[in-house]
Amino acid sequence: MKVGITGGIGSGKSYVCRVLKELGIEVFDCDSEAKRLMRNSPELRQQLTALIGPETYTPEGILNKAAVAKFLLASPSNAKAIDAIVHPAVFEAFRQSGLDYMESAILFESGANVLVDKVIVVIAPKEIRLQRVMERDGISREQALQWMNRQLPQQEVIRKADFVLINDGEADIDNQINKIIKQCNKPF
Repeated sequence: MKVGITGGIGSGKSYVCRVLKELGIEVFDCDSEAKRLMRNSPELRQQLTALIGPETYTPEGILNKAAVAKFLLASPSNAKAIDAIVHPAVFEAFRQSGLDYMESAILFESGANVLVDKVIVVIAPKEIRLQRVMERDGISREQALQWMNRQLPQQEVIRKADFVLINDGEADIDNQINKIIKQCNKPF
């Protein structure tokens, strides 16, 4: 069974994936894979440069994350254009990985949900999520909100998911994870 793990920025997906790894379950990280492909794939490098411009990579060939983020956040159509390049490559990498678990902040938005049988959504209150993102990334509240607003509302993701995992700093994460794994019939 293939299982997707999603949740808004700052919800604690990465923490949940670390717990799963401690239980012997390796999780494919879509975000890390997208970054790796954007840095290393000649095909993606060519397509992104054609889309965004020569500032996409430095003269040394290093991905200019600031230029990509500026382009991506400038308009929904820009974000869709980048996604149309990156997402298919990430999906193919997941298929080839042989892994059963996938972490994706934008599982439904990207269409990656079709690659999995069950979906776990990690949730937390908005203010906790904002605080986590601002501290983790060293960004302003406004910037954190900009990233948060690019994702589906938490309630919508909850409606689409099979399991809800509460990561508010009070709920017992380990107990919730163990119950979900048992329901997914995944040995650990």
